[in-house]
Amino acid sequence: MSQIPLLFNSPFELGLRMVFLLLAAYPRKLDLQRLVYLDYAAIYSEDIGGAPSLHTPVPLRGAEYLSRRELIELGLYLMSTRGFVDVSATEDGIYYSAGENASSLVGLLGGSYSTRLQERCRWVAEKFVDFDGDALSSAFDQRGLYWGAQLVPFGDEQRGTGLD
Repeated sequence: MSQIPLLFNSPFELGLRMVFLLLAAYPRKLDLQRLVYLDYAAIYSEDIGGAPSLHTPVPLRGAEYLSRRELIELGLYLMSTRGFVDVSATEDGIYYSAGENASSLVGLLGGSYSTRLQERCRWVAEKFVDFDGDALSSAFDQRGLYWGAQLVPFGDEQRGTGLD
């Protein structure tokens, strides 16, 4: 009996989201750590002051951040083999950007999820992509993301945190 491939939280799903993120950030080149943060921000945008989250805001979802790095890296590799992601090695590290086929791929995908993902990725790129590494880490770490604790939303509202 053959195994059924994972569709959710798979390198394919995360790689596809990276294409959306990198296209929204184009022409910037982003490192893996920044993409890990931005992916979380795109799918749980409400946690950080954005539109309603794409994924169900399950308790302790901040722990997802810790488990996704390797899957995102595998997804980036997968998408780079098809021209959806470009990879650049510099003295400062490895950077990723939207490849020549990225906009074609995103343009082929329809449905409300794809549309909402594009919107969230644009918002994330506008809000966070130019933060320096320390500022980006601080913005997420202060809300418990780094430690896998429940996030406290940006702003004055404390909805769903047990602090209200």
